[in-house]
Amino acid sequence: MGTEGARALLERAGTLTLQTGNLLNWGCLRKKCPATPGEEVRDCIQKTLTEWSSKISQDQNQLLIPVCLKIAKLFIVGSNSSSIRDAVDLACSALGIAQLDSVIIVPPPVEDGTNLSLEYLQPYWKELENLVQNKKIVAIGTSDLDKTLLEQLYLWAQVKPSSNQVNLASCCVMPPDLTAFAKECDIQLLTHNDPKELLCEASFQEVLQESIQNMKANKWIPLWLLRYSVIVKSRGIIKSKGYILQAKRNAS
Repeated sequence: MGTEGARALLERAGTLTLQTGNLLNWGCLRKKCPATPGEEVRDCIQKTLTEWSSKISQDQNQLLIPVCLKIAKLFIVGSNSSSIRDAVDLACSALGIAQLDSVIIVPPPVEDGTNLSLEYLQPYWKELENLVQNKKIVAIGTSDLDKTLLEQLYLWAQVKPSSNQVNLASCCVMPPDLTAFAKECDIQLLTHNDPKELLCEASFQEVLQESIQNMKANKWIPLWLLRYSVIVKSRGIIKSKGYILQAKRNAS
């Protein structure tokens, strides 16, 4: 069946859930190493789709890995806070665990000319709080909040943020006011190098089209992308890393 079988399945499907498995078992994805986060995501989607389509006649099941998920960063692509529960449930189910140690949320980018606000964050944070209360997540964190917004979230939230990621590409030194507030409230400050938009709609459709030829890729909208990693705490070594992605086909 190959790509024809994959294309036929996608034309009948309404939802696509993609899981990469442990990237550390893949070897080098690109000749250019290390790849940027955006390049890595594109390569992972393309490689997983290509392998799936080539094996579609033999095995139509998703690839799962028997590891315990510890840390996840969830990038919401479509502006729907209910995607958070879907992502966490799928991650737990697929990886055979009952609870994630930590989830860091990245809401969808705000529109040009609009500043990120507490009101914008609240629906996403409420979904995370529900998952903490239901014992699906132990700790929840944020990404790229300045001191003012982090403080607003901290004062409003029932479940306080345990961490906040800071992109050192735009800030080579941690802001002193953010550092002081985080220390006072026992919030861990972490660093990252992810772009503001790790996977956009156009990029996903492009790699889908490249992977499954003659596909109506513009009908497919990515909903969320979850990156997980398992870290050996005592040694600080990444034991496992992978992505889970979900997209929906637009009926119109």
